[in-house]
Amino acid sequence: MAAQTSEQGGLATRYAAALFELADSKKALDAVAADLTSLQKMVADSDDLRRLMNSPVLGRAEQTKAIGAVTKAAGFNDLTQKFTGLVAQNRRLFTLSAMIKAFLKLLADRRGEMSAEVTAARPLTADQQAAVAEAIKRAVGSKVSIDVKVDPSLLGGLVVRVGSRMIDSSLKTKLQKLQLAMKGVA
Repeated sequence: MAAQTSEQGGLATRYAAALFELADSKKALDAVAADLTSLQKMVADSDDLRRLMNSPVLGRAEQTKAIGAVTKAAGFNDLTQKFTGLVAQNRRLFTLSAMIKAFLKLLADRRGEMSAEVTAARPLTADQQAAVAEAIKRAVGSKVSIDVKVDPSLLGGLVVRVGSRMIDSSLKTKLQKLQLAMKGVA
């Protein structure tokens, strides 16, 4: 399993690097990054799209046609459409999410940004996201791009991951700590 995961990571990195170089040469980095971010959200929100990407039953032509229809309907840049079509044609859709992450990391590295994963109990407004990004920027000392996820089980608060550092100020964790402390007293 670990060997398969590292093989997928290397594959995703190679595809992402090739797309990055091509997008850079065509001055389309921002457009491709926006498309890939949208596609990543679409994949996260759609069970059907995840099934399409991971299905060993669907053939090469079916996957290529389906992902082509999705990217065209979403109005993605021509380069993004061709890239996803190539990935489907090569039967690599199952690693598309890893390719997107690798591309966005390359872009963040180029811009000198750090990436932070913020998990909240409910969706954050644009102002709240800006405030969180600014607070993280002050803490780490460089530009930060944030990826916000929602996990209602947190009850309240945030969990922030920047690189290998994690700050957990969620209500769920605080209640768990309190519960452990109460067990120690009894």
